[in-house]
Amino acid sequence: MNEFATGSDVRTGTEEVGHTHADVSGGALRASVFGAMDGLVTNIALVAGVGAAGASPEFIVLAGLAGLVAGAFSMAMGEYASVKTQNEQLDREWAKERDEIRAHPIAEERELARMFTSLGMARSTAAVAARDVHRDPEHAALVHVTQELGLDPREKPSPRVAAVSSFITFSTGALVPLLPYLLGFASLVAGLAVGGLGLLIAGALASLTTVTPWWRSALRQLAFGAIAASATYLVGLAMGISVIG
Repeated sequence: MNEFATGSDVRTGTEEVGHTHADVSGGALRASVFGAMDGLVTNIALVAGVGAAGASPEFIVLAGLAGLVAGAFSMAMGEYASVKTQNEQLDREWAKERDEIRAHPIAEERELARMFTSLGMARSTAAVAARDVHRDPEHAALVHVTQELGLDPREKPSPRVAAVSSFITFSTGALVPLLPYLLGFASLVAGLAVGGLGLLIAGALASLTTVTPWWRSALRQLAFGAIAASATYLVGLAMGISVIG
């Protein structure tokens, strides 16, 4: 009996080697990480600046909630627009490849063969592979745009997913430094401390999807927040309560 499975028993793809890859093209991960970090840093800095100016706890909460709402909508609309534009540009490049293959099939086939050669194929093998791919112009256009841009137009990130993810995570992050005030603690130090803890946790969680050590990712995010908060704190001290009083 043949020890190798054939036909329908053959396993391919990730099942063959027993591992899977995370979905890095869906748009949710980047938007979520960016949204959470932006929400945390934005409102930590806002609380630091307004608090340093001598504002009352009620004013700090008002400013923080206003920043949360404005920032969440801004993030969501910005993410939607940027992802949508990127997808439309990718579709345009795909259409351009179709036109080029129709107009210059031989030149495009040779170009694909050179790309295959750059990946390590022998020239003869690359030429045969390129010729085989170009038997189907539609598939050839897909292979060209994927090789040239490094993006698969069939797996575009979702603008809606990116927008919703960034809206939720920005709101969550922006709420963290306001928690002490909402719980009745009128302390700028408490707000900044809780915000800093949020940055450490968010940075550590983000590292779970990367090869970066959790502590390095956490400290990096804390440093970013500290830089922003220090800058706005100094502005608040310089301006004083007269600006908002």
